[in-house]
Amino acid sequence: MSANNNRRSFLTASATMAAGAGFIAIAPGISLIEVSHARPAGEAASKANRWGMLIDSNKCTAGCDACVKACSTENRINEQVADPRQRSQWIRKIDIKDKASGRQHSLPMMCQHCAEPPCVDVCPTGASMKRADGIVLVDRHICIGCRYCMMACPYKARSFVHQPLTEQNPEVPRGIGCVESCTLCVHRVDKGQLPACVEACTEGAMLFGDLADPNSEISRRIAQEATTQVRADLKLNPGVRYQGI
Repeated sequence: MSANNNRRSFLTASATMAAGAGFIAIAPGISLIEVSHARPAGEAASKANRWGMLIDSNKCTAGCDACVKACSTENRINEQVADPRQRSQWIRKIDIKDKASGRQHSLPMMCQHCAEPPCVDVCPTGASMKRADGIVLVDRHICIGCRYCMMACPYKARSFVHQPLTEQNPEVPRGIGCVESCTLCVHRVDKGQLPACVEACTEGAMLFGDLADPNSEISRRIAQEATTQVRADLKLNPGVRYQGI
């Protein structure tokens, strides 16, 4: 996906600052992270930021799939397929169990937006790419559908589009014969908004922010509380961290 396509102006002079909250409310249910985090149209992503997510499995309720539904709605992942194995899914809920303690967790799993993404390493065309701000994307215009990246991803986070698509979100171009995965809702992030899954999580289990900013809430939480990177042994340095597992 081209990160510069279909950028919109995200803020108008009539937007009002929420007193003391550090964010802007533009409509009911929609809030913006700090204005400085919005990226003007045509401006390249900056390595001064590294966007990431912290997921608290202690707050993630088994059976809740609000994040999955929000992702599907926002990105128009609604195609019907005869074979469930061919269904695109950018985020999924998984259940895990600690064999020693018997403790169970339910948590969302998606592209981990690695600092050292193996999907990028194996892509023969450069379609799999990492932006300067750490968001890993696929440029559908040069993806040849070889699926090497799907095999390289240890998180099984990528999907292949098997059929023509309709009713697409113009800000989220998708296409048959291409590989795709979670984009952290980059079209929203570039406007200063939260990813759809984070906004939809009523349990407060998902926190989005700038890992490169030591003063951000996500950085403070990671510094103060025990968190885990899934398959940290692979030394990919994922941008998605989990708490409680």
